[in-house]
Amino acid sequence: MFVAAFIAGSVFPFSSEALLTALLMAHLDAGRLFVAATVGNVAGSMFNYWIGTFGRMEWIEKYLHVKPEKMQRTQRWMERYGAWIGLLCFLPVLGSVIAVTLGYMRANPWLSTLAIFIGKALRYAVLIWIVAQL
Repeated sequence: MFVAAFIAGSVFPFSSEALLTALLMAHLDAGRLFVAATVGNVAGSMFNYWIGTFGRMEWIEKYLHVKPEKMQRTQRWMERYGAWIGLLCFLPVLGSVIAVTLGYMRANPWLSTLAIFIGKALRYAVLIWIVAQL
């Protein structure tokens, strides 16, 4: 679960939610899955953050397929909300752009990690709760 969540949290397309749901339906321990998914997904976002710290827009565009327009839009959000914009890193596609932009703009790494953690933990908690209701 950790590896799948890491991949999904990084710029590579993957659905950790589908795997988490399948593992929950197979009656694996929800608490352990929650921890592995959350930590893996946060680590994937911090990988994106780290790539963003290199600050080479041409690399970001070429290797991560993040368009400059999306980076500029996210930069405007960051100017308004700071590292707390990391709360939205749980969003598909846009979350990766946010994490890269946090690194690109050298947002406080500790606050960024905290915000990313909160958003991703809430997403997995809600997903686990929904599956438990089935």
